[in-house]
Amino acid sequence: MPKQNNETDLEYKQRVIDIKSDSFCAAKWYNATIWLGSGMTTSCHHPLPHKVSVEDVEKNPRALHNTPEKKEQRRQMQVGERPEGCEYCWKIEDMGKDAISDRVYKTVIYKDGDLDEAYNTPWSQDINLKTLEIAFDRTCQLACSYCNPAFSSTWVRDIKRNGAYERLVSDGRNHFTHPHDSSQLYTIHDHNPYIEAFFKWWETDLHKTLDELRVTGGEPLMSGYTWKLLDWFKENQGKSKTKLALNSNLAIDKDKLNEFIDEIRPLPHLELYTSNESVGAQAEYIRDGLDYNQWLDNINTLMSSGTVKIMHVMFTINALCLDSIDQLLDYLLSIKHQHGKFSLSFSLNILRFPSFQSALVLPDNIRTDYKEKLQNWYDLNKNDATLHEYEVNHVKRLIDYLDVVKTPHQHAFDVEILRKDFKNFYEQYDTRREKDFRLTFPNLVNWYNTL
Repeated sequence: MPKQNNETDLEYKQRVIDIKSDSFCAAKWYNATIWLGSGMTTSCHHPLPHKVSVEDVEKNPRALHNTPEKKEQRRQMQVGERPEGCEYCWKIEDMGKDAISDRVYKTVIYKDGDLDEAYNTPWSQDINLKTLEIAFDRTCQLACSYCNPAFSSTWVRDIKRNGAYERLVSDGRNHFTHPHDSSQLYTIHDHNPYIEAFFKWWETDLHKTLDELRVTGGEPLMSGYTWKLLDWFKENQGKSKTKLALNSNLAIDKDKLNEFIDEIRPLPHLELYTSNESVGAQAEYIRDGLDYNQWLDNINTLMSSGTVKIMHVMFTINALCLDSIDQLLDYLLSIKHQHGKFSLSFSLNILRFPSFQSALVLPDNIRTDYKEKLQNWYDLNKNDATLHEYEVNHVKRLIDYLDVVKTPHQHAFDVEILRKDFKNFYEQYDTRREKDFRLTFPNLVNWYNTL
């Protein structure tokens, strides 16, 4: 077992990770996200993606994961150096010696022997993945405020219809200024060498070595390749040890949901990941295109269908979600009480980019109010038997983050610049999306009007 009986996350870190190096993280060896529409990859959702060579994958499909960049980062971790792209974890750990960052959660899922093998394998050697997340394309019916055209075709239409967002000084990566054509290099009619390499790797040996395959997007249920993969699992039951997981925003109608349920019914190992971080009109504001009641109905239908092994709800912690985050936590807790501890889990993932949407742009008094509200929720529920240790830790970590951390990331602009960009963005967002910030977030109006 990755963790011994009653072992805490900190005790696990000290026993397994710290004895290797001060920066070891198994994700660099065993985990990857690969965007097959653009040929980009990263080891987890914190470091920025980097390009995969077409020439390399045509010769060796395993090069989808074993890039020169990742191999250099493995070398750094083996000698205790901190790869710069993993700053999210270093910022959390630098809050205090007992702080648990995501590299612990990315490591604990693997067996101790596999971790020893990774640490002792020459950094230049190809490694077989154990967990993989893939996106076939960026087709998506939502255009969430913190997303951008690189990951959503609906965002692309916004930019093409209305032009670039203007006067965003801190948006150094130009998330909102162009349609990010490089993120979708191939249409559905084009030959895509990355998708070809994936299926070649998958059908030869990846399905034999991979523990979990997770399909994301865009919205994966809008991609024919996702349904092709689901068909493969149905037709090859017992031939693969790989467990299948799927990211879906669940912004789909009842007919499509029922089609999906029928498709996955023979796959008892399937896990579903969905995203939200607030409730009602606030959720629909942040996640533009979402029908919140439909999302709730779809979750309840899936939970009652018995076709999903576990439902994971991923929060993206941003400045706007804190107003109602406790209400969503209450709802998820009620599901756990109804269906059991292992029917559902949640994770609180702190947004760093775009920096002007970070919770840290909020003034101290509002941030303190939200911190105290979250602290009240934590004090009331921390001993609930249906909560996992990491869920309790994620809530406590967010409380500490709101209290201690002052900048979203190492290279963030001055907070006053971020606040100006915050208002510039949402004023334009309201016009383009026919929304009303002041009506939706009344607790922020007085501060918002001063910006």
